[in-house]
Amino acid sequence: MCSVCITSLLFSAYSHRHLRLALNMPPHDLRLAHETDLGQLYQGDCLNLLATMEVDSVDLVFADPPFNLDKDYGEGIDDARDDDDYLAWSYKWVDECARVLAPGGSIFIYNLPKWNTHLAHHLSESGIDFRHWIAVDLKMSLPIPGRLYPSHYSLIYFSKGRPKAFTRPRVPIPTCRHCGGDIKDYGGHRKKLHPEGLNLTDVWTDIAPVRHRGKKRRGPNELSEKLLERVLTIASEEGDLVFDPFGGSGTTYAVAERMHRHWIGIELGDIEPIVARLEGRDHHVPAPGKGDAGKGMIADRATPGTDHPSLF
Repeated sequence: MCSVCITSLLFSAYSHRHLRLALNMPPHDLRLAHETDLGQLYQGDCLNLLATMEVDSVDLVFADPPFNLDKDYGEGIDDARDDDDYLAWSYKWVDECARVLAPGGSIFIYNLPKWNTHLAHHLSESGIDFRHWIAVDLKMSLPIPGRLYPSHYSLIYFSKGRPKAFTRPRVPIPTCRHCGGDIKDYGGHRKKLHPEGLNLTDVWTDIAPVRHRGKKRRGPNELSEKLLERVLTIASEEGDLVFDPFGGSGTTYAVAERMHRHWIGIELGDIEPIVARLEGRDHHVPAPGKGDAGKGMIADRATPGTDHPSLF
């Protein structure tokens, strides 16, 4: 056997050992839907999977939960819950993610500012250290009467103690798309700027939404790979273990594969778009409202006054 084959086998064995160290035996109501040399994708409720995961076993958590905006995720799924119910459910998975996060690990939560104000406070009260409130500039809605025009999503960034991995990316110096000149004059100090660009700030204006039907893998909103590349660059290193409890279209897992991170993921709804993406197959966008059936929220009890089960 050649040295390349031996190295490949050793890496594969190490990868699966890394995942086994994070997971106890998954419960029967979870299904291992897909596996690669670097990661494992389950289908089921994220809370059930988290209950099997070892304490201090994950290096990075990225979570993009449902926003409770009354979206149609399919029959039997209610995405318009009472605020207290939504927050109570959110605190459960946030607490579990904090439990499995290793010392020095980081957690990012992408949500509306309305919800992330509560989740940030909850994390702080739990002893997880605040690092940044990142504003991701995305103008995707119409102006709301009586309010300012909402133009950003929030990405909160916390760590369990001093981060063991932190890289501050640089971004290109902004130029005019018409003339190619610098947008700012930098007070006459243009020649002193770093040749690799400007330091990244906590306001991200360069993350374009995935809107084009030819690029989307699901009907509901899909995150840009650029966003996940930036998060993984900032707070993880090659070989680290990344956990995303809301699989969605599989962006986190696809980026983790490309950046050589181990990963564990789960999706309650349709996992075929994720599997197709990881296998390099095209997958057509499903009809609106029939894609991401719950993003990790399970219908397990009846909602008073309705005939369909609740998510909480």
